[in-house]
Parts: sequence; structure tokens; C-alpha cells
Amino acid sequence: MPVITFAGTQIFWVILCSLIYLFGDHEAKEAAFMAIVALMIGFLLSELLKVMIARPRPYEVMEWIRYSGAAGGYSMPSGHTVAAFGGFLSLSFKLGRTALFIAAASLVGISRLYLGVHYPSDVAAGALIGILCSFIALRINERVKCFGLCRFEMLK
Repeated sequence: MPVITFAGTQIFWVILCSLIYLFGDHEAKEAAFMAIVALMIGFLLSELLKVMIARPRPYEVMEWIRYSGAAGGYSMPSGHTVAAFGGFLSLSFKLGRTALFIAAASLVGISRLYLGVHYPSDVAAGALIGILCSFIALRINERVKCFGLCRFEMLK
């Protein structure tokens, strides 16, 4: 599960989107752009909500949950799940394979539960926020293309 949960980290997404942008075609470059936008919005939203809600993590409240990792901060919502759903769903808009990407994002959410760092409601909220962020990124991508502010055609 620690390997799966890595797909919800910023470093995973920076590396993945960089590789996609370097070696991908036109659609892949747009997908990487949308994923980064979704991740930035998702990070800001999740961190704001964590501070506002200030919910302790399960392993801090329940003695029978043992966690040996380095999770800190508050629990609600799951930032890893926000990143996974925001990133993977954004990729699916341009690259297809939606079921595969949603399955990957869901596994990240399940890994957060398994590791004892989130409640089910944290993961559900993270998934909803990630989905919302991916749709916002899709709209931003459409607007950027519409106004000609970013010329993806030159990247072909």
C-alpha cells in the first residue's frame, strides 16, 4: 500500500506530467497541463479545508490503529485522494481509458484507509474535490485554447 499511496504525492505527479510533456503527443501535452492545473487547485482547496475542519487523523484518536509513517497535519479531506482523482481524471479526458484511471485513483484512496491515515469520509471528500478540480481544469484548458493564450499547436 505505501507504493500505491505514492501516486497521490506531488513528486509523483511532477515526474509523471514532466515525462508526459516531454515524450507525449499533442493530446498528452494537454492532458499533462490539465493534470497540473487540477493538482494546483486541489492542493489549495484541500489545505484550506484541512485547516478549517481541523480533524485529527485516525491513528491519533484510535489506539488500535498503528501507523509508522510520517503523515502529519489534519485528516479531512485526503490530499492524496484529491491529487489522485484530480490528476488521473484529467489525464482520462484527453487520453481515454477512464475506467483504468478511476481504478488507479480509487486504489490510492483505499491505500489511505489501509494505512490508517484517513477516515472513509476523508477519502470520499477527497475524491469529490479531485473530480471537481479535474472538471475545472478541463474548463480552463478550453478557455485557454479558446483565447489563444497557449498555443499547443506549436508543441506538435
